[in-house]
Amino acid sequence: MASVMTEPFKTCPCCHQVWSGRETFLADGLLTLNGYQADFDQPGEGLFIFTHMKKDCGSSMALRTGSFKDLYNGSVYTDKKLGEIDCPGYCLGEYNLERCDARCEYANIRELLQIIKKWPKKRTAA
Repeated sequence: MASVMTEPFKTCPCCHQVWSGRETFLADGLLTLNGYQADFDQPGEGLFIFTHMKKDCGSSMALRTGSFKDLYNGSVYTDKKLGEIDCPGYCLGEYNLERCDARCEYANIRELLQIIKKWPKKRTAA
């Protein structure tokens, strides 16, 4: 029987390390989530920015927020609050990974940031 080839979840653009699945990627102790670039037209098209801290690498990688949306199962809002009085503007700062209390369609993405930041990491040699 022929085996089915599947695409890896992510490949490092610098050192070409391959992560076969999302869970393996998130558990890698040499990956750091360090940014979020919001897409203010389509929230699921925003980008999470990771840095690969492997020796002789240091590459940054962007993955669409939609790749992680199923990790969050809380409230999802449909209104945009950007620029309104109850919006702290966290989404405007690429390196701001704080949780947001605004009832905004980006609040669930900010919750995803928390889930990813707290994901259990495996110790990995640099």
